Amino acid sequence: MDEFRLDGYIPRIVDRRLDDLLSGLPAISLEGPRAVGKTETALRRARTVHRLDDDQQLELVFGDPSRLVEGDPPVLIDEWQRYPASWDLVRRHVDDRATKSSFLLTGSAAPSERPTHSGAGRIVTLRMHPLSLSERSLTAPTVSLSEMLSGERPLLAGACGVTLADYTAEIARSGFPGIRPLGPLLRTDLLDGYLDRVCDYDLDEAGATIRNRGALRRWLAAYAASTATATSFAAVRNAAAEGSAEPPSPPTAAAHRRALEQLWLIEELPAWLPTRNRLRRLASAPKHHLADPALALRCLGIDESGLLEGQTTDHAVPRDGTLLGAMFESLVALSLRVYAQANRARVSHLRTHGGEHEVDLIIERADGRVVALEVKLSATVKDRDIRHLTWLAERLGDDLLDAAIITTGKEAYRRRDGIGVIPAALLTA
Repeated sequence: MDEFRLDGYIPRIVDRRLDDLLSGLPAISLEGPRAVGKTETALRRARTVHRLDDDQQLELVFGDPSRLVEGDPPVLIDEWQRYPASWDLVRRHVDDRATKSSFLLTGSAAPSERPTHSGAGRIVTLRMHPLSLSERSLTAPTVSLSEMLSGERPLLAGACGVTLADYTAEIARSGFPGIRPLGPLLRTDLLDGYLDRVCDYDLDEAGATIRNRGALRRWLAAYAASTATATSFAAVRNAAAEGSAEPPSPPTAAAHRRALEQLWLIEELPAWLPTRNRLRRLASAPKHHLADPALALRCLGIDESGLLEGQTTDHAVPRDGTLLGAMFESLVALSLRVYAQANRARVSHLRTHGGEHEVDLIIERADGRVVALEVKLSATVKDRDIRHLTWLAERLGDDLLDAAIITTGKEAYRRRDGIGVIPAALLTA
C-alpha cells in the first residue's frame, strides 16, 4: 500500500530537495509530465496561487501580467507554459527586488515560445518523476544509494516478500499518484485517456505541429516497444509502419520525438561517456524510456496478465530478453532517477560499440566516480550475470564506488567477490 498522510498526500523523495531549494533560492521551476504530482506538491508550499490552467485566471493574467508576481511568497504559477512570458516576469522580479521573494513555477510542457532569458542564476529547474518503488511503500527499504555512493561499500541486508507478480502489477499500476489507487479497468481507461489527451490536445497547447495524429500514435507504440533498448531511431521509425501504412519520414519521426519530449513523456537514458577514465569504444546511443512504463504498456495494448504471461508486440524492434524484463528495467531506471536526483548524481547507461559489454545503470557523482548497477528479471544471481560489472571494475579501479545486481529476489546481500545483490523494492535514496 502507498504511504498516505492524513490529507491523502504521498510523501515524495523530491520534497526535501525542493524545501532546501525554496529556503535559499528565489525561484524554482518544477517540471515533469502531466499528472506526476507537481501541482499537489507545490500547493503544499505556496501561499499565493495562480492557476493558469483555469481559463478565467489566464484571461486575467493576459489583462494584467503583473499580478503574477504579486502576493505573499512562495508564489505558485501553475502551468506557467500557458503564458510563457511569466518566466521572464519572474526573472526580472527576482533581479529587481532587494527583498527576498520566492516563486514556484510548475509546467507539464516546455513552451513553444522560448523565454527571452534562460533563467540561469535566477530560476533553478527541478525534475519531478512518477513514484519510485520505495515511494510506493511495497516494503521497508534497507539499502541506500547514498551509502553506496559514499564509496564505503556498506553492508547489504534486509528481506522482502515482493514477488515477480507484484513487480508486474507495479509496472501496470503506474507511478502517477492519482491513477494508482484505482481498479484495473479504471486505470486502463485513465491511462488510455492520458495518451489520447497528449496526442489530441496537449501537443496543440504546447505549439507542436503534428498533422497526422494516427502516425504519431503508431510511432509512439514503436517507441514503447523499444523500451530499455538502444535501438536506432531508424529501426523505431521502420517499426512504426503498420499494415499498408508507410513508416514516417526521418524529419517527421524526429518531429514526433521532439514533441513528446516537450511534454516530458519521453525520458531517454543517455550513454555514459566518461572524461576521467580511459574507456574506449563506448556507444553514444541513448536507451529508450517513456516517463512511466505503464504508459508504454498501454501504447502496446498489453495488460498486467499479458505481460506476466509473456505476450509480445507486433513491432519489429530488436531486443534481448522478454518484454517483461524490459519493463522491469524501465521501472528500476525510473526509481534510480529519483534516488540519484536526491543525491545530486546523474544516471546513464554503458554499452560498448559492438555490444560486448553493457551496464544498465551508471550512477555518477559530481567528481566522476560511479556506482554500477545491472538489472536482472531473476530472483537468483549466477557468476555469468556479473561479468560486465567485473569487466568494468577491472578498468575503473577506485573510480568504481560500488556495483550490484538489482533483482526480483527476496534478500539483499554481498557476494564473496564484493558484488551486491539487491531486490529492487529494498533500494531507496
